[in-house]
Amino acid sequence: MAIKLLIYLVILLALFAALTLYLAKRHERRAEASHPPEGQFVTIDGHRVHVVVRGSGPDLVLIHGASGSTRDMTFELVGHLEDRYRVLVFDRPGLGYTDRINSTGATITQQADLLSRAAAELGAEAPIVMGQSYGGAVALAWAVHYPERISALVPLAAASGTWETGLDAFYRVTSHPWLGPLAIPLITAYVSDDYVAGVMEGIFTPQAVPEGYSAYFGPGLTLRRKTLRANALQRANLLDEIDALVPRYGEIEVPTEIVHGDSDPTVPAWNHAERLVARIPGATLTLLPGIGHMPQHVAAPEVAAAIDRAAARAGLH
Repeated sequence: MAIKLLIYLVILLALFAALTLYLAKRHERRAEASHPPEGQFVTIDGHRVHVVVRGSGPDLVLIHGASGSTRDMTFELVGHLEDRYRVLVFDRPGLGYTDRINSTGATITQQADLLSRAAAELGAEAPIVMGQSYGGAVALAWAVHYPERISALVPLAAASGTWETGLDAFYRVTSHPWLGPLAIPLITAYVSDDYVAGVMEGIFTPQAVPEGYSAYFGPGLTLRRKTLRANALQRANLLDEIDALVPRYGEIEVPTEIVHGDSDPTVPAWNHAERLVARIPGATLTLLPGIGHMPQHVAAPEVAAAIDRAAARAGLH
């Protein structure tokens, strides 16, 4: 009897696993069909990099944050910039439609190297670089490690300082060597729309999620299995990478315009922007009153103005 029960259990587990993988693959296909690549691809050392190029003028690179894609920047901010800049919006490695660099979590320096080379391939050898949140850390790594490939820097709600709180449960599980591969297909297959909506609201707090953003952004792209894994590994490695980068901020010589919401609960301004401005020679800080973690949507004109100031300081306007 015990053997029969064990056999039945194994069969049920196998059926559940098969159903989970089927649903995960179906959700991924639906996400990619409803939200295909917006732009074009360039190939760097065999890695395909997805980039949206709009407008004309001085070259400007925009880098999205964790769990993001080009669509986070093209929803609102690009419209405030493309009349006077050639804007290059990249998917970071492993997110959106850019290939992963490796299976261990691409470092911020590796990402800066890949994206800067992709920009140069498109004729942007020394662009203005704006990065938001995690993308801000990539932008800072770009300025520190590849100073000849950048003309001005705009960290936006950027993760730039060290912190003491541990990795949250979601990232602990999804980045774990064996729990991650087990849990991620379940997330892709079964996560509810209500859960996604709640996460989105938390990211935008204290502001509301802009009307139409979720449908445009396509959370299903972020919930693909490979994307969840790449994002989790990158996030798990970020603290140590920033810890190594902080002592080198003083080497940044390009004009730097820091922008941060003073009500950002995700990347608090006091620990990041307010400390960063003291570490980069000549940097200036614009604190946005009452603004949370997503200024590129809820304070786009102010973000565009900071980019204009950086361009003017670099002699590009």
